[in-house]
Amino acid sequence: MNINSASLLIQGGRGFLETLKSPEQIRSGLGILLKIIFVLLLARIGTRVIDSLIESFFKSQKNLKLKVDSGQMETMKSLVKSVVRYLIYFVAFTSIIKSFGVEVGALIATAGIGGLAFGFGAQNLVRDVITGFFILFEDQFTVGDYVELEGIDGIIEEMTLRVTKIRGFNGDLHILPNGEIKKVTNKSSGKMRAWVDMSIAYEEDLDRAIKALNEGSEEIRRENPTILEGPTVLGVTDLGDVGVTISIMAKTQPMAQWDIERKMRKAYKECLDKHGIEIPYPRNVIINKAP
Repeated sequence: MNINSASLLIQGGRGFLETLKSPEQIRSGLGILLKIIFVLLLARIGTRVIDSLIESFFKSQKNLKLKVDSGQMETMKSLVKSVVRYLIYFVAFTSIIKSFGVEVGALIATAGIGGLAFGFGAQNLVRDVITGFFILFEDQFTVGDYVELEGIDGIIEEMTLRVTKIRGFNGDLHILPNGEIKKVTNKSSGKMRAWVDMSIAYEEDLDRAIKALNEGSEEIRRENPTILEGPTVLGVTDLGDVGVTISIMAKTQPMAQWDIERKMRKAYKECLDKHGIEIPYPRNVIINKAP
C-alpha cells in the first residue's frame, strides 16, 4: 500500500470521527454502525443459504448416471464453498469500507492491485490458493483419502482454496495451509497390502500347517469382497525363539486392509485349532536336580 492509498484511509477515518461532533452526526454514525451490522449479518446468512444450495446440488449429482469419484465430488464441493465464501465476504468488506467514506475504486487505483495485495500480507494467501489448485488438478488426493502430509497422517476431511483439514485417527483435526504442503504420501491410491504373520511350534509339520492356512485363505477370500488379490501363503519368513513364522499377504481395497488383517488372524487361529496345530508361546522349564 503506497502513500496515496494510506492517505485515503486516514481521510476516511477522520471523516468518521467528524460525525461524532453533533447530534445529527451521531445519528449518522449510528446509521453507519447499523449498516455495518446489517451487511455482516446479510453476509452470514448468505453464506449459509448458498452452502445449503451447494449441498443440494452435489447431492443431486449422485443420482446421475455419470461415474464420478465420490472423493473428487466432495473435494469440488469444499472448493466451491470456499470460493463463494471468499467472494461474499469480499463484497461485504468493500461495502463496509464505503460506509466510512472511502472510495474503493480510488483506493485500488492508487494502490494498484499488486500493491494492495502485498499491503495486506496476501503473499501467503496467493501461494496457498495456487497450490490448492495444483493439488486439485493433479489429483494428488481427495476428500476421504488416507494420506500423510508433512509428517501428519489421517483422513482428508475438507479441502478449501487456502487450507487442507486432516482428521487424525485419535480424533485430532490438523489444519495445513496448502502452500506448506511439500510432500504428499497418498495411502489410498491403488491396492492396499494386508500382511499377517502366524507362528507355528517347531514340533509341528510345516507342510500340514501351510495346507491349513491355505484352506483358511480360501474361506476368507469367499467371504470378503474387499479382497482384490490373495490371501497368499508366502511360506516361512522367520525362525523365532519359540516358533516358526509363516507370512500371508493379501491386496485389498483402500482403507480395508486393517479390517482384513483382523479377520485373517481370527480365521487362521480357528483353522489351526481345527487341525490341532499348536501356536507357540513362551515356556519356562524347571529342572530339579537330585541332591
